[in-house]
Amino acid sequence: MLFQKSPPVNDRPSATDDPPSSTDPSTVATTPTPTFAPTTPEPPDPDDFLGPQKCLRKKLTRTSCDLVFCLPWQRCTEGACTYKPPYLCPSKGVKSVCGLDHRKYRSYCQVMSLSSRSNSPLMSHFGSDCKENIPKFESSLSSDTGVVRISLPDGSGNRDDLLVCHELWNIAAANAACREHGHDLGAASADYVAYSSLTASGDQKLPSRCVSVRCQGYETSLAECEIYDKVNINTGVAAVTCYKQPPEVCGFSCANGKCISLSQTCDGVDDCGDRSDEMCCKKCRNAAFRCKTGVCLQKEAVGDKQIDCLDGEDEAAKSMNRFTGRTETRTPKLTEYDSRKNETTVYREQMESKLFCGIPNKDVADDDEQRRGRVKRVVGGIPAKPTQIQWQVALQENRRIDCGGAYIGGCWVVTAAHCVRPNPSVFQVKFSLWKKHGPQSTTDIVPVKEIIIHPKYVAGTYENDIALVKLKELPFQDKCLEDNPAVRPVCVPWSTQLFQANHTCSISGWGRTAEGKSAQVLLWANVSLIAGCESAYKHRFKPGMMCAGDLDGSVDSCQGDSGGPLVCEDELGVSYLWGIVSWGEKCGEPGFPGVYTQVAYYFEWIRFHTGWSAITRFNL
Repeated sequence: MLFQKSPPVNDRPSATDDPPSSTDPSTVATTPTPTFAPTTPEPPDPDDFLGPQKCLRKKLTRTSCDLVFCLPWQRCTEGACTYKPPYLCPSKGVKSVCGLDHRKYRSYCQVMSLSSRSNSPLMSHFGSDCKENIPKFESSLSSDTGVVRISLPDGSGNRDDLLVCHELWNIAAANAACREHGHDLGAASADYVAYSSLTASGDQKLPSRCVSVRCQGYETSLAECEIYDKVNINTGVAAVTCYKQPPEVCGFSCANGKCISLSQTCDGVDDCGDRSDEMCCKKCRNAAFRCKTGVCLQKEAVGDKQIDCLDGEDEAAKSMNRFTGRTETRTPKLTEYDSRKNETTVYREQMESKLFCGIPNKDVADDDEQRRGRVKRVVGGIPAKPTQIQWQVALQENRRIDCGGAYIGGCWVVTAAHCVRPNPSVFQVKFSLWKKHGPQSTTDIVPVKEIIIHPKYVAGTYENDIALVKLKELPFQDKCLEDNPAVRPVCVPWSTQLFQANHTCSISGWGRTAEGKSAQVLLWANVSLIAGCESAYKHRFKPGMMCAGDLDGSVDSCQGDSGGPLVCEDELGVSYLWGIVSWGEKCGEPGFPGVYTQVAYYFEWIRFHTGWSAITRFNL
């Protein structure tokens, strides 16, 4: 599988070769290669934080689920967040909500789903008694000072009249306040007013207490935001200036048409109201946290037990250690009011608990420590332990194993299209196979029911080189293999941005060694993702292809059987099927890395055939 650069061995299919028969071994070689330069220079970025221009031109927003997670009442479809039917919201462990229409809703998720569809505020407060005579949430904005005033029902038929404390007040909350009062583009600024100036003006009816409000940016009303503990007013209160017309100088044009200053971009705060100011960032201002996808988060999002970065980096221990010194003027206690964020956390936990992918069974993984410590590149292939790579399968055709594949859950295996043909009766899938020609105690052999080759697969160029293998169900059961502690599915990625160039991933298979012989036991090795390799393959490099190899030039990774998995692990230890061994050329020569089918590119096609529950981790 892996061997020294000299002598070169050409033993993998080329995009210019005739396609191999499904009975011939097809192995892929990846070669160390320098960073490939873009062919067309980009115009300069507007400042040191915002950019690159290629990203900015896309006008990405909070609904662009290639870069961010959808809201709990949405699902990711073709790269955009769309609204789910309200009945898909959870019913267990959630609190009922009273709407402004006097109806009771099952959960915060349900009322937000309906509100989002109508694009008008519907949330009032948490509670079950929602009759017309029960007070509902109200807010007002002073026409003179812009001071924000709210009325919170207490659930017993009474209400609290309050101002909003200024300590946690920001433009995201100000946007919600203005949208609630008919200003679709939200606020021009989040303001501060000294409480003493208000009382000195002779207004004796002002409340003497305030609550803190924190919003994420998507809310259409302050009632939808987090409402924190109530305190006596000591200094100042929150006020707002609503956005009515663009300023004379527009530093940044939001996707929704709102103009903000350049200094408001990439600071973790949703100033635009559609999050477009935080989506394309080279680095973040004001100690905000930058995800690898270029999205800036408020520093409070780090370590809050809710994943915001696609790869989970904001909840990883190393990130929390970097942000241990973060402070707020006043830490919210959440002692008096129900938390909207807790409700969304409950929802995500319920959905995620139904999914079991990307985490090996440690009870049978006999070299877990070695597997977790794969940070250095390896010279030469390393034999896997017998139950180490639990999603690796062998695809057997007429008693020959010439290709691998990856188990993604249910009755489904992903492999390369050039590995199969539409004759399922001649194929079997071997699970938990270690020795290529001998089963072990955990090995399971499952017949194939159906083979689905991508309809646009081109054999001569390996374009769309992906296929789904559906397994036969067990007699009188709705599953296809017996419960096996040595078999676990790998997750299917939904976004091509989940892992970036230079990320270290692993490959595995029974491919040829330097001596030209097939490996007798399953081998694995590390490779790095490589960007820009279309410059090496020119017109032969098609959409849906990607490259991986070893960057320092010390080894060639002549990958195991075609169809085998290239797996990347996120910051929380969850593994994703990032690539499928496809083709390459000039094994052993720099500048020609191995080419893989990029699985995330085909997410919608995979989901169409396998269904939602089988392959979706977070964007249900």
